[in-house]
Amino acid sequence: MVSPLVSTDWLAERLGHADIQVIDASWFLPMESRNGGQEYLEGHIPGAIFFDIDALSDEGQDLPHMLPTPEAFAVAAGKLGLSPASTQVVYDTVGIRSSARVWWNLRAMGFEKVFVLDGGMKAWRAAGLPEETGLVSLTATTLQPHFAADLVADISDVRKALSTGSEQVVDARAAARFSGDAPEPRPGVKPGHMPGALNLPFDRLLTPEGRMKAPEDLTQTFETAGVDLDRPIITTCGSGVTASVIALALERLGRSGVAVYDGSWSEWGGRPDTEIATGA
Repeated sequence: MVSPLVSTDWLAERLGHADIQVIDASWFLPMESRNGGQEYLEGHIPGAIFFDIDALSDEGQDLPHMLPTPEAFAVAAGKLGLSPASTQVVYDTVGIRSSARVWWNLRAMGFEKVFVLDGGMKAWRAAGLPEETGLVSLTATTLQPHFAADLVADISDVRKALSTGSEQVVDARAAARFSGDAPEPRPGVKPGHMPGALNLPFDRLLTPEGRMKAPEDLTQTFETAGVDLDRPIITTCGSGVTASVIALALERLGRSGVAVYDGSWSEWGGRPDTEIATGA
């Protein structure tokens, strides 16, 4: 089993190697009043490029940062200089959050050597490792479109999973949002959850420092949430970001190929034709 995570020591030893591409994937919810792109310019891991999950999305959708078409992604990723022949290490500034989304995004688009920096920029800074400021640009590449459909779930897949019980649907949102006791951060999205879904807030998979828990602790966390690790799983959240953290944790446990519901609650809770449950 190959871990999808790398340590700060691992990356520091390889920083600057031609086959290592470092990606800053920092992203924040609107109410956090932070800008990932601006924070990247003010300080990032040397050589890192910035991956804007909102800019590299399907502009034809009215849902947040949905995956673009494989053809559009190939063009955009090529402009960034990304190459499937290289190894990508993705990080964010809060530990592990939006970095997991870009890890999943790249894998869905055919990149196979993608890893997440465990602990992200917080861990890098805690270790006293170097930073640089300003924009980094890589030489553009030409990419062939690719799409790993098994890693992406749509609303019909989720409906089938819930109605037949063929797959478990695991929601990464906070417990109060899942129960409907807290409002959704996006206008027009109703509170609550999908009937039959399980709730596992993504931060329960992480240590207080923002690192991924050890495998034995992850296993216990999933079991406590009622998740059967031997059965198929679809992950979901508010907009497909923290759902990717659950997929990353499952990958660490050897459960590769877990699908993320890209539209997530932004789609389900914003439609008039979906069933919604409240309560724990």
